[in-house]
Amino acid sequence: MQKPEPPAEPTLRRVIGLGPLILNGLAVIVGAGIYVAIGAVVRRAGDAAPLSFLLAGIPACLTGLCYAELASRFPEASGSVAYVRHGFGSDRIAQAIGAALTFAVAISAASIAQGAAHYLVTVLPLPTPFLVLSMIVGFTIIASRGIGASVWLASVMGAVEIGGLLVAAATGFLHIAPEHDISWVPSTFMGWQGVFAGAFIAFFAFIGFETLVNLAEEVKNPQRTVPLAIIGSVGVSVFLYIAVTSSIILADSPDANPLLGLFAGHGATLFAAIASIAVSNGVLLQIVMLARMFYGMAGNGQLPAALHRIDPATGSPHRATLLSGGIILAVALLVPFEMLLTATNAVSLGIFALVDLA
Repeated sequence: MQKPEPPAEPTLRRVIGLGPLILNGLAVIVGAGIYVAIGAVVRRAGDAAPLSFLLAGIPACLTGLCYAELASRFPEASGSVAYVRHGFGSDRIAQAIGAALTFAVAISAASIAQGAAHYLVTVLPLPTPFLVLSMIVGFTIIASRGIGASVWLASVMGAVEIGGLLVAAATGFLHIAPEHDISWVPSTFMGWQGVFAGAFIAFFAFIGFETLVNLAEEVKNPQRTVPLAIIGSVGVSVFLYIAVTSSIILADSPDANPLLGLFAGHGATLFAAIASIAVSNGVLLQIVMLARMFYGMAGNGQLPAALHRIDPATGSPHRATLLSGGIILAVALLVPFEMLLTATNAVSLGIFALVDLA
């Protein structure tokens, strides 16, 4: 008598369409960038801050096109790791990229969590470490419930954060400071130094589009959908950054927290609540992204096979998700915020360069 074949291992479910994927891309790009990094860019570049965002957007767009091309060829959950493995034909280089990407994503998500806590503390006056802890643990639980719940929540939060930015831009343009003599393009060497220093920080504002490729195994028609989502999310984010930064400069908003400064005396608390939602959204998406990378690498034999297991009830790689949330929580509680921004850029630039070469 022939033995019955064992039941097939559960796999990731293809449930994500183009609209939700673009919203998720914008959520992680814009939430981390404009709400967290804009003050640092304005302090360095001054009135030329929109130019810093434009300069940072150029390499981000070019790298986004590389990711779009590779995602259409290799729609795998391990994303950048798979691209480097295919491009260079080396598992060791791919594993090194996986380690670097884990470090970069953990730092990015930790910085987002700390940035969200800085807004949230104005609404909930609780200790920042407690807010960070609650945020990361809560999002890890949501991410472990499956991609459907994660994408739905991230899409709703993404719509809220984009709406908040549009309101902020409109508020700035309605309160232009006539006495402010604005110089969009620097006329001195020191001015250009500030622009390029601001552009380096502004590049952080575009990190996030690469997380979309890690959802390839859960996207409908990934060869078409993922590239369109990458191009769409990067293009819209460039427009939003330039519009919001221009309104801040024209309104002469205070440098300490220029977005909140636009609402001084009228609606600052409400906007802080929106900003905390917007920024924290990136934490959820980074947890999901890192878990999918671990899942994909485990499937290729680059990590322990246990991380390739799918929970049949939720369709989520639950062990990989718990590991992802644990790493991000440890980094968020142990590493200072300013150090996070600088380290994220340096590591991400190296990863992007290797993917471009691939």
